[in-house]
Amino acid sequence: MMKSVMLEKEKIYSGNLLLVNADYPLKNTGKEKEEKLVPACIHFPAILLKHDAANILQLVLEKISSGNLIVPVSGYRTKKEQEEIYSGSLKDNGEDFTRKYVALPCHSEHQTGLAIDLGLLKEEIDFIRPDFPYTGICNQFRKTAPDYGFIERYQKDKEKITGISHEPWHFRYVGYPHSRIITDNGFSLEEYIEFIKSYRNGCRLVYKDKCGVNVEIYYVPAISDKTIMDIPDNQIVQVSGNNIDGFIVTAWRRSNEKK
Repeated sequence: MMKSVMLEKEKIYSGNLLLVNADYPLKNTGKEKEEKLVPACIHFPAILLKHDAANILQLVLEKISSGNLIVPVSGYRTKKEQEEIYSGSLKDNGEDFTRKYVALPCHSEHQTGLAIDLGLLKEEIDFIRPDFPYTGICNQFRKTAPDYGFIERYQKDKEKITGISHEPWHFRYVGYPHSRIITDNGFSLEEYIEFIKSYRNGCRLVYKDKCGVNVEIYYVPAISDKTIMDIPDNQIVQVSGNNIDGFIVTAWRRSNEKK
């Protein structure tokens, strides 16, 4: 049996798989407050993330027994805060540095509530470029995070694609298994969003998750103000906009259902 789901076009601009960069700004749909923001860590109540991202971040930190060795440095930012950070960096660090490490207002992932900058605990932590090395507890986090939904967003040698210099401290919540697929294939988020577009019109990317369950992933273009999508009754489905032109569907078959 199938059920029909209607997706309004504005939903392109919400979800865990939004691509926000120099070419695709974060859209103001007037419904930003619908998704609750919570502290990324109880010890840093002013640093916020969306609820799911914050919960998963804590899960990963507990999984690697990080203690207080890893600290959140920057999470959700309002447009005004991003404007202040950008103009402050221009003044203090110059245009070249700012262009490499600070996104323009409305083009920053931090405004989504899905991005977190992490730092190794030190007496002094650089707000723009916190130390998060490829060794020790930091690398344990980096290796474990994709199993739960986070990716290292701005990788080395991807600068021409992302428009941002290598940032070992910046992690982005995209949800599992997307995080695992992105990491295993060495994709940037830009490349992954484009890659998924080839899976449409009945073509599915099938990923066997860590529990042995097949997950189907595919793209549905938004060709009108309202998109109708048919979904099997025996699937649990998540839908995210890509912030460009359509939706990415992630579907799990219910564990008690047979094909």
